[in-house]
Amino acid sequence: MMGPAHSLSGAAAWLGVGAAAAAAGHPMPWPVLVVGALICAGAALAPDLDHKSATISRAFGPVSRGLCEIVDKLSYAVYKATRSRHDPRRSGGHRTLTHTWLWAVLIGAGASVAAVTGGRWAVLAILFVHLVLAVEGLLWRAARVSSDVLVWLLGATSAWILAGVLDEPGNGANWLFTGAGQEYLWLGLPIVLGALVHDIGDALTVSGCPILWPLPIAGKRWYPMGPPKFMRFRAGSWVELKVLMPVFMLLGGVGGAAALNVF
Repeated sequence: MMGPAHSLSGAAAWLGVGAAAAAAGHPMPWPVLVVGALICAGAALAPDLDHKSATISRAFGPVSRGLCEIVDKLSYAVYKATRSRHDPRRSGGHRTLTHTWLWAVLIGAGASVAAVTGGRWAVLAILFVHLVLAVEGLLWRAARVSSDVLVWLLGATSAWILAGVLDEPGNGANWLFTGAGQEYLWLGLPIVLGALVHDIGDALTVSGCPILWPLPIAGKRWYPMGPPKFMRFRAGSWVELKVLMPVFMLLGGVGGAAALNVF
């Protein structure tokens, strides 16, 4: 799928988690719901860090473009080193390492550890990166015609404000993990969810997605998971733009309303 659809699906997924938490009698504080949805929307773009033409490669200028080159080469190297004789040969690393459950878990866990051990500046950095990505994904038309600096300023300002809101007692800095020193440990959860939602979205397309690597399936280490081929579509096709994106917006709206006990 394309960037906007990925971001919408990520936001909708976290709002759905919020609705489930409310139904279970443990509603999220509204700042956790909002910040989590934005982080998840941004994280849903991150697996494409292995693709130099993806939205994330443009998000942070030369830094993200250079990082995409490195991740692409790393992913390709891992693919070559671990492929079975049944896996096809390929020339790049797109939709390999960064499109797996293992990558999602490692990135989310790393973010949680950084948030707990790195203090406020680490939290601000995590928020900044994902809020910029959320703007690039959810507001992609406006972001394309705006300068990168304006998008970065919006991300930095929003990160500072939202961190201040979360720091207020009862607003969610210690949501889910209430032990001493565990503030913001939950930040990794929307990151894991966003990455997995991205992978599931890509699995719906014609190429599939090797979400379950390194588990062998049908003799392949990089088995492209997905529905039957007749149910798949091409990225950017009318199915994605006219059907899935409106569905994601509807589900996100319903999930958000349910999470806030509107009905």
